[in-house]
Amino acid sequence: MSLFSSRHKPHLAPALDDGELGRVVKALHDVRRPGMIGMTDLHASRVSDLLRHTGADWDRRIHRLSVLAQTTAHSGVPSTWVAREPRRADALLLDAWARVVRGRSSGGLGDTDAVVTSCHRAADLSPEDPAPWVIVLDASRLARWAPRRVRAVWHEAIARDRWNREAHLQMLGYLSPEEGGSLIQVLDFVDSLRGQAPGNAPTAGVELTAAVGQYRSVVARGGVEALMARDFWKHGPVSQALGRAGETWPRPGYLRHAAALADLNVLAYALVSAGRRDQAARVFTTLEGRVTGWPWRLGGDPISTFAYERARAVR
Repeated sequence: MSLFSSRHKPHLAPALDDGELGRVVKALHDVRRPGMIGMTDLHASRVSDLLRHTGADWDRRIHRLSVLAQTTAHSGVPSTWVAREPRRADALLLDAWARVVRGRSSGGLGDTDAVVTSCHRAADLSPEDPAPWVIVLDASRLARWAPRRVRAVWHEAIARDRWNREAHLQMLGYLSPEEGGSLIQVLDFVDSLRGQAPGNAPTAGVELTAAVGQYRSVVARGGVEALMARDFWKHGPVSQALGRAGETWPRPGYLRHAAALADLNVLAYALVSAGRRDQAARVFTTLEGRVTGWPWRLGGDPISTFAYERARAVR
């Protein structure tokens, strides 16, 4: 019998294993359906309740805000909520991040100042929350801010939550060659994290995320380099990081942060790419078919389940 039964059929899962978030996301999709005019206020209330109940769990709060921003970016929920409660930090942050999401899909952020102003207002209302600074980091990448300005925002974020996953991923993106940084900057950033963060911190997946980005760049260049790309995983810190993660991450309860399943998807992709099929099989079993868009999507195609199915069939 196949290791991957029908109950593990892959499906896109932006909420990952967050059941409360998943229920709200499902309800939010009704906003875009015909005949649902007038439901926007109700959905804003549902989002409000979810974020209020998250409290000061910054890791889960930012995960939920990120997914909600992606889900509501092209709906009226963020603007309706912020118009109704202009001094509510959660409303300001969702509206700001939704603007950034729309900016990414359209190729540019039209009004960076409006996003930054909303985040600063939210920071004044909730000074201990790292979320405003994480969202400004995301906006700064689109606006191509100078390094000195970005690092000031980065320090504000990690001063409030030292191992914040999303802050580190935003900084990783900013330092990448694709956004005007360099491979050396990425490696220095990863090295500094490797020497300080606990192995099961929310930042656990940052090193492998960087490695997968490098690997995909090699493959994209084609030619002999692409043919030899599997060798990328055999040497130095990358090999060691992959080996450690393959042994520890699938253990029940080892990774506890909100986006652990997203990092396990990165691990599964890396293990398949490296030819470590037995370890990959353990991770696929842990995932139970829950797929993230990155890194499984093929080229510019937003559908990831096909790539995931092909990967997990390699045995």
